[in-house]
Amino acid sequence: MSTTANTDPLLDAVRGGVRIYDLGRPLFAGMPQSPNHPAYTHTLPRRHGDKVRPDGGSAANDLIFMGTHVGTHIDALAHVSQDGRLHGGADAAEACVGGRYPEHGVHTIAPIVRRGVLLDVPAALGLESCAPGYEITPADLDETVRRQGVEPAPGDVVLVRSGWGRHFTDPDREVYIGAKSGVPGVGEAGARWLTARSPHAVGADTIAFERLAPGEGHSVLPAHRVLLVESGVYIVEAMDLDGLARDGVHEFTFVLSPLAFLGATGSPVRPLALVAGAPASQEAFRG
Repeated sequence: MSTTANTDPLLDAVRGGVRIYDLGRPLFAGMPQSPNHPAYTHTLPRRHGDKVRPDGGSAANDLIFMGTHVGTHIDALAHVSQDGRLHGGADAAEACVGGRYPEHGVHTIAPIVRRGVLLDVPAALGLESCAPGYEITPADLDETVRRQGVEPAPGDVVLVRSGWGRHFTDPDREVYIGAKSGVPGVGEAGARWLTARSPHAVGADTIAFERLAPGEGHSVLPAHRVLLVESGVYIVEAMDLDGLARDGVHEFTFVLSPLAFLGATGSPVRPLALVAGAPASQEAFRG
């Protein structure tokens, strides 16, 4: 039996070895999340032994309840409006048809396979992490690009690391949420720095792609307005960027595919960063 040789260069790259960085957070009950969204709950309506087949086999299954903006997730263009308008000027009320957003929902986001760029801001500033409530400025982003030597290009996915992700597993979930302390991130000026480079999507290691001022929570979200409403740039939040930062990986192939929830405003995701090299142990991907 003869076979046709495959000359796909992408397969050649895979055969040569791919190192995978898992940028998604594990989903678990009690994880830190925005108080604006329904919490994650998981239960087993059927456990092994509840029903046993004649041959001795049995199966377990799950019931999951959660908001679409909980854990690592992507914001669709339906998620945020400004003065009653969505991206492109669509009337936010009229865009919702039968409880769904047919033209702005997360199902309209095509699977993403693009160049990814990590902007490791605290590393560039000589810090372990940006301070609570710190606003990452255009000057900070310029300095990060200069030090790393990797410039975002149009169509890229640009990930901004603040170092705040280290608090995701803190015993006190309120630390990561940062309602009292504030959370570091870009403000309106930083968001405009990003949109000037025409990214396809952006991401961050914080609960919101946004600087949250101490004691103010999610009261105002100017970066969301600039990115989603004005520019049509998707946002990925609550990412794990520490592995990339640890290994000094600032450029990679970024892969993400949202769940096709028809008309939903967002979706949980498990984004990946791929670079050539020996595959990581699969133990790293077991929750």
